[in-house]
Amino acid sequence: MEIKKLSIIIPCFNEGPTVYKILDKIKAVSLLNTIQKEIIIVNDYSTDNTSESIKSYIENNSSLNIVFLEHDKNRGKGAALHTGINSSTGEVIIIQDADLEYDPEEYNILLKPMIDGVADVVYGSRFMGGNAHRILFFWHSIGNKFLTFLSNMFSNLNLTDMETCYKMFRSDILKSIKLKEKRFGFEPEVTQKVARIPKIRIYEVGISYYGRTFDEGKKINWKDGFHAIYCVLRYGLFN
Repeated sequence: MEIKKLSIIIPCFNEGPTVYKILDKIKAVSLLNTIQKEIIIVNDYSTDNTSESIKSYIENNSSLNIVFLEHDKNRGKGAALHTGINSSTGEVIIIQDADLEYDPEEYNILLKPMIDGVADVVYGSRFMGGNAHRILFFWHSIGNKFLTFLSNMFSNLNLTDMETCYKMFRSDILKSIKLKEKRFGFEPEVTQKVARIPKIRIYEVGISYYGRTFDEGKKINWKDGFHAIYCVLRYGLFN
């Protein structure tokens, strides 16, 4: 498929200290085939200096195509993604967290199957390939693998990392899906729903992972894990 623009959707909640760093990394990336970048930042009613930090960055980087949107109350990561998806104008969409756990230099790895015309959706897996991976929590990794296994049971896919942030979609496909989850249920919901699209072509590529500890600002916890199980069952069994 011909890709002229990549829409990069960044949900933000209290990422004031790091958001400019991820924007610098995105700015430095040169995409294949001179694809243009549309950066859509959605501030989910942060209580720190996230808004001021982003506005200052935009002012000092006027050459970048940045769309800045703000929620009038905290609605959750999924809701921020819905806002960003609805506002995007690129042929392809990728999800980018505002922290530094994922490397924008690897956008091209995900784009390649799209450009070659063999994929409609590409997941970046933290559990395959020879890229760098920070070693963190045993039970967190077991939880991720269990959720992926459960998701695969109901979607009939063989993904290695359903919970990955780096998910790239043809925008027409993603916008055709009615998404409901407002918080951390986005990953299992979108996976179950996209798997049911007739003749969908889903690929997976290996990526790096520079994980954060909870002291460093990681926000997902065991409650989100149980909600993810609920979402897999809800959208896998009844949708």
